[in-house]
Amino acid sequence: MGEIRVGTCSWTDKALVSSGWYPKGQRDAEGRLRHYAAQFPVAEVDSTYYGLPSTRNSSLWADRTPEGFRFDVKAFSLLTGHPTRPEALPADLRSALARRRTGIDPGLLDEVWNRFSSALEPLRAAGRLGTLVFQFPPRLGPGRPAVEFLRRCRERARGWPVAVEFRHPGWWREEHADTTSALLAELDTAAVAVDMVQTLPTSVPPVARVTTPELALVRLHGRNSAWGTGTKEEKFRHAYTPEELSEWVPRVRTMAEQAREVHVLFNNCCGDAAVRAAQSMRHLLGSRRVVPCD
Repeated sequence: MGEIRVGTCSWTDKALVSSGWYPKGQRDAEGRLRHYAAQFPVAEVDSTYYGLPSTRNSSLWADRTPEGFRFDVKAFSLLTGHPTRPEALPADLRSALARRRTGIDPGLLDEVWNRFSSALEPLRAAGRLGTLVFQFPPRLGPGRPAVEFLRRCRERARGWPVAVEFRHPGWWREEHADTTSALLAELDTAAVAVDMVQTLPTSVPPVARVTTPELALVRLHGRNSAWGTGTKEEKFRHAYTPEELSEWVPRVRTMAEQAREVHVLFNNCCGDAAVRAAQSMRHLLGSRRVVPCD
């Protein structure tokens, strides 16, 4: 049975920080991370989607967490094909992005990847890196161009652990699920299982596949029907019920029979809803199957 690690998709989310979950005396950057890491054995870094990480922050994250802690790090938006403002890049790279007319220069992507990965080396060297999470945009649907794009992304990240979250539902619909699993297994890439509202045309099915023996990943975004139209806060605002969480318990346990680690991360940002859901999920799974939080 593999280790099951339960945590949240951010420990710095504004709604969490303002909720009062962090105790007095532990509300600065160092105190927050140390407190979080005393409660949970895994966290997602989402700031790296919006801007490139720094070597200094990677070193601090490693220093402020206990041995065995894991960080799953989201890939920078430009690397996953999302719209990216030039201002999100280092100053010396902005003009290359601003003057493009069609597509993205592969040389720019290579340079961005080199800076992104180099900044994360302290995290990897310390044994704190869980995986890189490549979350692809909804417009990336199944088909040859998308497969070629995935292959290029994986080649660029050769030697690094990678997990893929598709936001186009077609990848995990019944007619494509086996092909998607086979592709990710071929690329030595972990599949990300998604929990979200299931009443929208864009709803990604809650398919839980294990495509690498090292890691399986679940990201729970909440079940708010404002997913397609609301603000970010509305989109992810949801308080999971025990019944909703229980749906994932057998899935997660089955995943743990096939992978050395399973990361279960909550992205329902509304006050302390994510940490409360993570605590409830850990209880439902049972302490024997979850990495202790020392």
